[in-house]
Amino acid sequence: MSEPLVPTLDTQALPRPAGPRDLFRAFTRMSLMGFGGVLPVAQHELVERRRWLTREDFVELLSIGQVLPGPNIVNVALMLGDRFFGWRGAAAAVGGLLGVPMLLVMSLAILYNGFSQHPMVSGALRGMGAVSAGLVLSTAVKLLPALRKNPMGRPMCALVAVATVALIAGWRVPLGWVVAGVGGGACLVAWWALGKQAR
Repeated sequence: MSEPLVPTLDTQALPRPAGPRDLFRAFTRMSLMGFGGVLPVAQHELVERRRWLTREDFVELLSIGQVLPGPNIVNVALMLGDRFFGWRGAAAAVGGLLGVPMLLVMSLAILYNGFSQHPMVSGALRGMGAVSAGLVLSTAVKLLPALRKNPMGRPMCALVAVATVALIAGWRVPLGWVVAGVGGGACLVAWWALGKQAR
């Protein structure tokens, strides 16, 4: 059996999904509830409702998922599925996440093609954008307590967050450069802090 992608998560004392089918159902539910973004729903479902992950574990998976290519939540689904059931779990989680929503999105795209010029449709889409931004912000606030255990400490975490927002929102620096610069610097600081703790 292959080694899991994320072997460091401490999920031994937590409940586990019963099997790949359980993962498929959970991620299908998340994807159908996650209009405007699955990430806030995933945090609620995986951490608060099913308790398959601690808040710290979720932050760790999300951090890794953000620096890998592809959508964050798909990367999280792959890593979590692999953690529990290897490649079968990864396939089940991603299949649940993408299967039914793909059919829905294709149907909605066909409808949108016919009604995109209608003022009510364009207004609804602008409203959904605001809701999506609110969901992402609320998830960030919920995950803040997990930073207590971060080896960099709160002040450095706050500095990284402010620098990221300033570079992306203020100076419009491309995301790749921000991930490489700020993310790389944060990794070095965390590595140094962990080494200091180990001494």
